[in-house]
Amino acid sequence: MKLSLPTFILAAATLQAESSNARLYASSTNDGHTLTSPRGDIGSTSMPVNTRAMKSSKTDKSRGKIDVPASPPLLGVSNSGSKPKVILAQDTNYPPFTGIGTDLGLTGFGPDFAMGIEEVCNIDITLVQTSWSECWGDNVIGNGLLSGYYHGCTTYTGTKGVRQRYLEFSAPILPMNKAAGILTRLVKGEPVVDGSNSLDGVNVGDVVGWAPTADVLAISKNLCTGDFYSGYTLIPNTPESDENENDVALSQLLNETVDALWIYADQAASYKAACDIDNVQEWDCDLWSKFGTDFAYVQTGFYDYMESGTTLAISKKGSGLADTLNPCIEAFIKTKSYKDLCTKYDMEGACFQNEFFDKSDKEVMPYSLPTNELTTSCSDGYCPCPP
Repeated sequence: MKLSLPTFILAAATLQAESSNARLYASSTNDGHTLTSPRGDIGSTSMPVNTRAMKSSKTDKSRGKIDVPASPPLLGVSNSGSKPKVILAQDTNYPPFTGIGTDLGLTGFGPDFAMGIEEVCNIDITLVQTSWSECWGDNVIGNGLLSGYYHGCTTYTGTKGVRQRYLEFSAPILPMNKAAGILTRLVKGEPVVDGSNSLDGVNVGDVVGWAPTADVLAISKNLCTGDFYSGYTLIPNTPESDENENDVALSQLLNETVDALWIYADQAASYKAACDIDNVQEWDCDLWSKFGTDFAYVQTGFYDYMESGTTLAISKKGSGLADTLNPCIEAFIKTKSYKDLCTKYDMEGACFQNEFFDKSDKEVMPYSLPTNELTTSCSDGYCPCPP
């Protein structure tokens, strides 16, 4: 059928309008918001086309967010969106780094930092709970991390030694200020192993799966004498799946299976402080309430066991996860949100200092000081060097 000229022009205009509308609908969201056409005018939409990811990507770029390399593939996990998906796991018994919030969700400095990097990067972070042993076990990578149940596990210290042979570490989210220490029993207020002891002939315990790892004790120097530790015997323990690893190690010390315990220098203070607020915890408050009466530190302030401070994530060595996360970590540390996060968990003095921090005059806690600088007593939980 032939069309008259006016009819032909009208049909062509209709086709052009329909084509323009189709392009407009294809760039709309499904929430009925207005949008700007390629010509700059404002239209409204009613077609429920879901292009949220595309819209989000444009918004992210306008805000200057960082595009990062794709995350390593995980079996059974879709990663086909516009942003790399990263699944990070953690247990809930490591205050203030991990815990369960009032909303019963995962919380703590580590999970909050992980979610915070979405502020600076085009990345999709998912947090899941696991047991620490699924991440790192008795001087070996945990089955969950090895088998790819998740991309990485949060808040692990970048230690020297065995961890470096199994794991890839992201950039740190805190400086090298997570000190190690040595606990011992107190008998009538006096330590059974004092600060000048070389540990020769001493049975020593270790917290399985936690830093500081047992192997790095051999490269640590006694901070009272300046000598390396040697001649000790490491006594193993095997926590059950439902047992707290720190509880098991402390029980070994208190029941005299070992006379010294290689452990984080702030562990006793952190657990006891939480118990003082609420006696129902994921660890045994009856044990940790004995800090300063039945046991105390005779060495604190060890830092030479570390390659880096607390990291956002560990993963299988060679995974490439650090390539995805590191640009985001480095960018987020420069923000006011990072400073606010440090303030939220009362960690201003423990964080990297950026332009938003005020100069801190906060007192350095005893567990962060080397033993030869302590002015505390065993009853405080921190024995000084012997005279």
